[in-house]
Amino acid sequence: MATLMAAELVTKGLGNPDEVCVLDKTRIEVFHLAGQTIMRVRFEPGWKWTECVKPQAGTDFCETDHLGYVVSGRCTTVLRDGSKIVLRAGDLFSIPAGHDGWVEGDEPFEALDFLGGASYGK
Repeated sequence: MATLMAAELVTKGLGNPDEVCVLDKTRIEVFHLAGQTIMRVRFEPGWKWTECVKPQAGTDFCETDHLGYVVSGRCTTVLRDGSKIVLRAGDLFSIPAGHDGWVEGDEPFEALDFLGGASYGK
């Protein structure tokens, strides 16, 4: 993983993403900051990775590692081996490549991801 660049002081508002990707029930915003890539995701109720992102990704599972923070909503994540967790607002998470996921309930799921933004959904 790249180290943070300490040569300058930088701020960037979440209302000004560098890249936006919109898929079925999926909004991905990517921010480039100090040599790092940060991703904000919003998954609408009814979102499921295998239905909404798999057609774009072309893999059976999400093959991106994630490290982040849940802002709102709930999302169940299941690994290839069947291990399962439910992510909730306020949770920090680490999810290895090789997983599926879906939104639980009728509230959108929003999260910040500090690891997966460079490759997710591409």
